[in-house]
Formats: sequence, C-alpha cells, structure tokens
Amino acid sequence: MSYRMLVVDDQPPILFAMKEYFAGQGFEVDCAREKEEAEALLSNFTYSIVIVDLRLTAFNGADGLEILGRIAAQYPKTRTIMLTAHGSPEIEQEARRRAVDVFLHKPKPLAELAQIVVGLIGSEA
Repeated sequence: MSYRMLVVDDQPPILFAMKEYFAGQGFEVDCAREKEEAEALLSNFTYSIVIVDLRLTAFNGADGLEILGRIAAQYPKTRTIMLTAHGSPEIEQEARRRAVDVFLHKPKPLAELAQIVVGLIGSEA
C-alpha cells in the first residue's frame, strides 16, 4: 500500500532531505513552504501523515499550529507530527490540544523520524 505524506517546513534543505528520504522509503511526498500552500494541498489530496514545522515565516508565527487545527477538524484520520526547533512546554501543550500525534524537537535523524512515521501509520493499517 502506498502512503501519501505532506511535509510543511520553510527551509528548502529540510524539505529536500525529507522528500528524498521518504520517497526512497516508498512514500508519495508533497512539500509546502507556507501555510497557504499546505492548505491547498490538503484540500486536493488525502494524506496518511503530515509533518509540520511550527514556524513557517521568519517572524515568531505559529502557522504550524493553525495547520494542525485544520487537520484535526477536517481530516481526523490523518496522523500528524510537529517537528520544530522552537518547542516549549506551552507550545507542545497547544499542539496536543490541536490533536498532534507526536511532538518532536529538531534536529531529528531521518531514520528515527521514519520509525515514528511507520509506527503512526502502521497503527492505522
């Protein structure tokens, strides 16, 4: 079975690395650098999992939390991971309130992230 993944991060090297790695693992991978792009993709495709960064701009925004809220409300079967370098207990609590499945701090080795992804979608299979 093929799984479709959305990776949302404002840093092109992270998007490139994750797309290459997970495509090599057999995933269909879409990438978005901003909230609007992620929302457009979510409207057009069904995702097994979404990996989202907290901040998608240079400012102290929390676009990732807004994306999590939309996924929880509109796509309850989609599993979610927040992967951020700007985590705090308060941010993690808010992400959990928005139904994030896993909250992780950057950097995270891709092999370790892949194990978490497989564990999440494996529980849906």
